[in-house]
Amino acid sequence: MRRISDSTIRRLSLYLRFLEEFERDGEETVSSEALAHRGGTTSAQVRKDLSLFGSFGKRGLGYRVHELAEHLREILGLSRRFRLVVVGAGALGTALVQHSGFRERGFDVVAIFDNDPAKVGGKWDGLRTRDVADLERDLQANPVDIGVIAVPGDQAQVIVDCLVRCGIKAVLNFAPSQLTVPDDVALKNVNLSLDLEALTFALTALQ
Repeated sequence: MRRISDSTIRRLSLYLRFLEEFERDGEETVSSEALAHRGGTTSAQVRKDLSLFGSFGKRGLGYRVHELAEHLREILGLSRRFRLVVVGAGALGTALVQHSGFRERGFDVVAIFDNDPAKVGGKWDGLRTRDVADLERDLQANPVDIGVIAVPGDQAQVIVDCLVRCGIKAVLNFAPSQLTVPDDVALKNVNLSLDLEALTFALTALQ
């Protein structure tokens, strides 16, 4: 399978959200210029991104909103629902469990785990926090599609190793550490500190 850059995938996700907004507004067609304006990019970039996956729209007529939205959902794998497990019931992990936007996009958080006895048994959005000692056993009995890691950095590799043993092929890592996974496992790292530092750089540059 050809390599598609992360930046391209992020733009496709944005295009889909813009198309859904156009649908809610009753728009039937949209131009690459309109998508580019919403996304802060160029119409040439929009056309280039979409051309990686096929031929959409007609010159002079633009794209049919509903049809292109359906194509993007298929490309992004959103034509089905995905089961998620969150490991780490701290402030970040519990916020993720309670985020209603996940369900709206097809992601169902089905379990949350932690190793703190004070947190095990607590309920978040209807889910009881389970003991991380039972993680492997529970996931083997009830497989999930995506693992979300929200634990301290020194615990993250142990957790991801367990998720891999359970057959999970996609991991979203919020822990501040570099993890090692097999080549057939997709790993996405989210570093909030780096994003904040990018903002402080932008603020400094504006002064």
